Amino acid sequence: MGIINESTHGANNNMNKGFRYVFFILGLSSIIQVSILKAETLPQYGDAMHLGVQTCAGSTCHGAVKPWQNSSVLQNEAITWKKYDHHARAYKTLGKERALRIAKNLGIEDPQKDDTCLNCHANNVPKAKRAKNFTLNDGVTCEACHGGAEQWLGIHVAGVGGRKENIEAGQYPTEQPIARAKLCLSCHYGTKNKFLTHKIMGAGHPRLSFELDTYTATQPAHYRVDADYRQRKTWSNGVKTWAIGQAVAVNETLDALTDKKRNRQGIFPELVFFDCHACHHPMSNLRWERRDSVGLDPGIPKLNDANIVLLRVVTSVVDPELGKRIEDDARILHQSSMKGGDATYDAAKTLKQTIQGVVQKINKHSFTGGEMSKVLNALIEFGLHGEYVNYIAAEQATYSIGSVVEAMKDAGMLKGATIKKVKTAMDMAYEAVKYDEKYRPSEFVKAIESIKAAVETEMQISKK
Repeated sequence: MGIINESTHGANNNMNKGFRYVFFILGLSSIIQVSILKAETLPQYGDAMHLGVQTCAGSTCHGAVKPWQNSSVLQNEAITWKKYDHHARAYKTLGKERALRIAKNLGIEDPQKDDTCLNCHANNVPKAKRAKNFTLNDGVTCEACHGGAEQWLGIHVAGVGGRKENIEAGQYPTEQPIARAKLCLSCHYGTKNKFLTHKIMGAGHPRLSFELDTYTATQPAHYRVDADYRQRKTWSNGVKTWAIGQAVAVNETLDALTDKKRNRQGIFPELVFFDCHACHHPMSNLRWERRDSVGLDPGIPKLNDANIVLLRVVTSVVDPELGKRIEDDARILHQSSMKGGDATYDAAKTLKQTIQGVVQKINKHSFTGGEMSKVLNALIEFGLHGEYVNYIAAEQATYSIGSVVEAMKDAGMLKGATIKKVKTAMDMAYEAVKYDEKYRPSEFVKAIESIKAAVETEMQISKK
């Protein structure tokens, strides 16, 4: 039950060493409308049979020991997944001491046999959808992301169709940021069918964390974004990928908040929606600071709104009027959480209506060099005005700034000495959010100030 935590910890370790993560930016495919329709059905819930890893891992398919020299794809994708990807060890994680302890606390006899755990730690499709070579102990497998291969495997192997035909046959379009965000968040946040409750976290499950562009970049890449890839699938810069991820995350949060089967736990609200560290920190750690945009006093648990804050950053550039409405509605949501479940439900429903269509709005938006600068400026200014005082928001902001900076560097907007200065400043930010128990808002603000100082000459970020 620790894959999410392991992935997050790995991301932090890599990023804390600087800009060592590889900039693999996948793009939004504009193939055909059917791809969007297919994306609405996650691989776990599709109709196709799942054939098992062996189907993909042959030495002449995706199981080569080394990348092929004269191939449009690497051919060693399965080996990369097996050796380096935490998802391949997700099922085995359920047999470790921590998972067994969590299971015991929840009254689960064997986590490797219980759907509560298997739904995210394995490709847990119904037994009727498991072919002869399928096995759960392979963990989160090829088909868990790319979809059951029953219909698309033949044309895929034969090479008789392109990307369009593969998707029409049921392959999941993971290269599309919207589709990928929904897929990843189905475990890294949850759905109506598999939702990580406060009860599960109380039993010992690690805190969930996710940011689309950063997590994409830090995963061991089993693809190569070359000319052939871009021809078949198109691609976009990391700012759009990051922005779409934030928007989808907010949608998923509000879907859960307005789901009466998920938003309450008896007479209490479902506490998983709240900021963990508002309650879970040593009493000697006096780190509370006022956040004007929320309007809550000390001692009041605050909803975890990290993704909402980052969506406000995006919309402040893409649609300032919408950004202001989101800010107003979010403030009401926070204040409503102290009035009861019905008030919270109504406020969440209002915010959900406000952001209706925002994912597609961002998807259609072209983040030019000038707008990347505006996004970075907004991320910095939000930080300097106290919007990242809680740990989860600071963590998300660090990932976000890192994604934008990498995109700007890739576009040639940051060069030479500036890159070195930014790297040093980003190292400060990563260090500030490395351990949630040691987080101090003042230290993070210093990191934000250093990032601003590093880029303000080239990016003309105004002093206030």
